[in-house]
Amino acid sequence: MQFLLDNWALVLIALTSGGMLLWSSYGGSGSAEGVSAAQAVLKINREKGVMIDVCEPAEYQAGHAVGSKSIPLGQLDKRLGDLPKDKTAPVLVMCASGMRAKRAAAQLRKAGYVNAMPVAGGMRAWREAGLPVEKGSGSA
Repeated sequence: MQFLLDNWALVLIALTSGGMLLWSSYGGSGSAEGVSAAQAVLKINREKGVMIDVCEPAEYQAGHAVGSKSIPLGQLDKRLGDLPKDKTAPVLVMCASGMRAKRAAAQLRKAGYVNAMPVAGGMRAWREAGLPVEKGSGSA
């Protein structure tokens, strides 16, 4: 106990850094890693978010989130017109694992879509969460 009293500043720093670590892992809704599948569904339902799948066409046809729109990563710059006119609307970006979605979300933010965010874990996380998946061309 005497150690804690003598080193209260160190204890405070340790508690603060631990709290910040927990917040970044669980609290923030738009971290660099992206939003969870469940958070993505909430943004679609409550904030009229749009889901963009940046997988290649064959991957998209093999299985994608219901209601997502196919815009392959390589075509994203050319197809910004297919995105919402309101650049403040949530744009959720999906791919197979989340890696391409991170790049695509960064690209969209540079283009002015301030609420572009990847879905962490991509389709793998979407399926693990038990969320609906469809096959075929869907809404591409």
